[in-house]
Amino acid sequence: MKKIVQVKIYKGEKYYVAECIDLPVVTQGKTLDELVENVKEAIHLHLEGENLEEWDIFPDFSILINIELEPYYAKT
Repeated sequence: MKKIVQVKIYKGEKYYVAECIDLPVVTQGKTLDELVENVKEAIHLHLEGENLEEWDIFPDFSILINIELEPYYAKT
């Protein structure tokens, strides 16, 4: 069983977008702080009333967030 639910975050056109790798959950937020709260809520709502064993997830799972950043190019 998984102890960690993985989430990938990237910058969309207007908002930050979060996609769960382990679950069919996608959400967005204007700021990273807002997005983190939205991710927690979306995962909680998705798993509410579900048997976590069917999702192969431990009840006390953690969320691991990876942020995709664009490279910084120094101006010369």
